[in-house]
Amino acid sequence: MLASIHPLGERVRGNRWWLTAAAHVAASALAGALAGAAAGSVAQLTLGRLLRGGPGAALVVVICGLAAVVDGIGRRPPWPVRRQVDDGWMARYRGWVYGAGFGFQLGLGVVTIVPTAAVLAVWLLALLTASPVAGAAVGLAFGLSRGLPVLANAGVDTPGGLWSLQRRFQAGAAAARWATVGSLGILAVGACALAVRR
Repeated sequence: MLASIHPLGERVRGNRWWLTAAAHVAASALAGALAGAAAGSVAQLTLGRLLRGGPGAALVVVICGLAAVVDGIGRRPPWPVRRQVDDGWMARYRGWVYGAGFGFQLGLGVVTIVPTAAVLAVWLLALLTASPVAGAAVGLAFGLSRGLPVLANAGVDTPGGLWSLQRRFQAGAAAARWATVGSLGILAVGACALAVRR
């Protein structure tokens, strides 16, 4: 989305960038929260007793560890979905409509290309909470992490500025992968704390 939703492009299309970006972030957060709540609810109804205490905490550590290993070695997780969001929407709909549509798909995480094992780990962590509220919190954090990067485009108002921003992000891809590994560690610690408290 960094190359698609930026002030320069929105101005050319006759849209307000701030409105498109806000719709994108809000829809991504909403989708993440809804998916997380659904995962937590399903687990609460089916696996709640099994996941409480030690076994749940151990599963959290294993899931995060495996995702960190897969992401650390740079392998793409096995996931059959290879589709991108439909950029044709940008020519057909208002900015806030495609902003929300793109954000919602990204917030779900698994209906587009899955670039990292962390995406699958997050939904397993939401499941392991065995709680709709805790699952929604995990999903909300995920949805925001998928939606907020579009705000990095706030100052892009020339083609050269967009090109420069894209080069900086591509150069930081390896650092981003290690940031993902670190964030998984933080998620693991938080989820373990929740599991042990129950």
